[in-house]
Amino acid sequence: MARVLGVLVVWVVALGAGGGAWALDEAKMVAILKDLDERQRALGDFTAHAFIQRKEKDKEDVVYESLFYRRGADDKFMFLVLAPKTEAGQGYLRIDDNLWLYTPRTGKWERLTERDRILGTDGRRQDFDESRLAEEYVPTFVGAGKLGKFDTWKLKLTARPEADVAWPVLELEVDQSSGNVLKRLDYALSGKLMRRTLYPKWLKITDPKGKEVWYAEQMYFYDEVEKGNQSVVKIKTVDLSPLEANMFTKAWLESKSR
Repeated sequence: MARVLGVLVVWVVALGAGGGAWALDEAKMVAILKDLDERQRALGDFTAHAFIQRKEKDKEDVVYESLFYRRGADDKFMFLVLAPKTEAGQGYLRIDDNLWLYTPRTGKWERLTERDRILGTDGRRQDFDESRLAEEYVPTFVGAGKLGKFDTWKLKLTARPEADVAWPVLELEVDQSSGNVLKRLDYALSGKLMRRTLYPKWLKITDPKGKEVWYAEQMYFYDEVEKGNQSVVKIKTVDLSPLEANMFTKAWLESKSR
């Protein structure tokens, strides 16, 4: 009888830890992260036309029109501002592990860190670049949850020692049905919540080689330190056509401001 009760207690604890479902083991969690990475990765090139709205407390909203480019084959990323006119030609370029900002008004390049904001918004480079969650983080199971009408898996991710990331700790809520991320919380090493992100809508297209590629059509970033500040990213179009071979260079980006 005591043994039966002991087994029952373990079973109840397991249910409680998973919010009504068995806890995911490490292999399953890693598989979820790899799937999140793979489904957003095009076999060739990726171009997105996006509008980013920056909302700051007691200030007028600013809307940036932009293009961002990715090339998965050799791990390239670039971000180019089209509007407003005062910011047109400004751009970000990742070369190997270095992120550079080009300011056309001064003609100078500045090296940034992963924590630096894109255009002063709540977005970071990793929000627009290819997803590398499985490479950069180690997952821990938090439990099963409910976000609106969606059943979710809650995972806590801790950055690997060698990873250069914007946030050392984050929590994800992943839709159990679609496999898409619905919510993300970013933390400092101290455990302080720094940013909250919602992904209300995902779309998929097919690249020239027949692979399905998913992208978040909308992203809502909420600053949890400076309350009232937020940024909204809306992607209008995505193109998976091949890009120019020499695009991902400082010279190419500089040419866009002339």
